[in-house]
Amino acid sequence: MKTNYVLRKYDLTDKQKESIAKKIKRFDRFFPEDTEVIITLYKEGNREVAELTIYDSGTFYRAEQTAGDALSAIDSAIDVIEGQIRKYKTKLERRLRAGAFDAYPQDNREEDEIKITNIKKFIYKPISPEEAVLQMDLLGHQFYVFKNDENDKICVVYRRKNNEYGIIEPIE
Repeated sequence: MKTNYVLRKYDLTDKQKESIAKKIKRFDRFFPEDTEVIITLYKEGNREVAELTIYDSGTFYRAEQTAGDALSAIDSAIDVIEGQIRKYKTKLERRLRAGAFDAYPQDNREEDEIKITNIKKFIYKPISPEEAVLQMDLLGHQFYVFKNDENDKICVVYRRKNNEYGIIEPIE
């Protein structure tokens, strides 16, 4: 697995890197070698936060945990992602197919009046709304942008306050 570190005002020692690498090896049985792991570490007050994101063929697994030290936060994040994998394993196996996550170019335009501080890029392919909800739950987000495989439109699925889901769909 390819591991990338994002450190925000955080110093990571070689010993910590080795320890994290050993912990990440738990995912070798789930993912191929070219899977990308992004570990973001930063301090929040006197606590340390670890964000763990795994990109595997267009599917994202993400966990964010806070603890007294970074290694404990990493342990907790790994446990959360293992739980996600177990929970969604059968659903993912049924829905994924060969060539499912082909890359599409993304147009990122900035306007002069608006200050954009962060741009997120993602790979998308036509998927069903149910698969979009699954992906949103895996990421732990409140909404998810996807290309609907029923009508080829870019849509947004979102979680409503009553734990139901809604879809925003453009009209041409």
